[in-house]
Amino acid sequence: MDIQVWSDVVCPWCYIGKRRLENALKAFEGTATVTYRAYQLNPSPVFQPLPIKQVMAEKFGGPARAEQMFAQVTAIGAGEGLTLDFDRAIAANTFAAHRLIAWAQTQERQADMLDALQRAHFTDGIDIGSVPALAATAGSIGLDAAAAQAYLESDAGTKAVQTDVEEARALRISSVPTFVIDGKYKVQGAQETGTLVAAFEEIARRADVNVGL
Repeated sequence: MDIQVWSDVVCPWCYIGKRRLENALKAFEGTATVTYRAYQLNPSPVFQPLPIKQVMAEKFGGPARAEQMFAQVTAIGAGEGLTLDFDRAIAANTFAAHRLIAWAQTQERQADMLDALQRAHFTDGIDIGSVPALAATAGSIGLDAAAAQAYLESDAGTKAVQTDVEEARALRISSVPTFVIDGKYKVQGAQETGTLVAAFEEIARRADVNVGL
């Protein structure tokens, strides 16, 4: 089973969805390969690092509404064993972070790199729009930080990210996470682990039926 996951590094539901996917695959009796694809919820440039709470309060009509949203997703994340600390999180454009994930993929560390970046953003309050911070995050999982910085200071990986974004548009993906399974089944949102397992089992059953025809 091939699973393509469109997600954004600063999307809390993508962080939760990744953990639920990992748990679902542990419970699923079949085999699957997972590839994470780039998506930007907000491609606008971020000219200076600002607290995510400030940015979201302005976007969603004030601090009270934003705090309500933060409390809900923080509680759900905690239920999955994740720490989402929105008091520390910093708003960032994620294009360079997606390029770094593409670089890590060439070293078979894509999922590890994504996880490290999500943890850096949501737990550690690191500005993942900063090239030095991104390079240091690569180093934190045993990759070559200097090589990562040199890569990010070039235009390498730009085409890979643009291709993912264009394919998402072609597939009419407008929210993340979105899981595209075997190129034809689409599952949207950070579905519960059990829901994902049931979906995988049904898709596997359909594949077996088709093989038998």
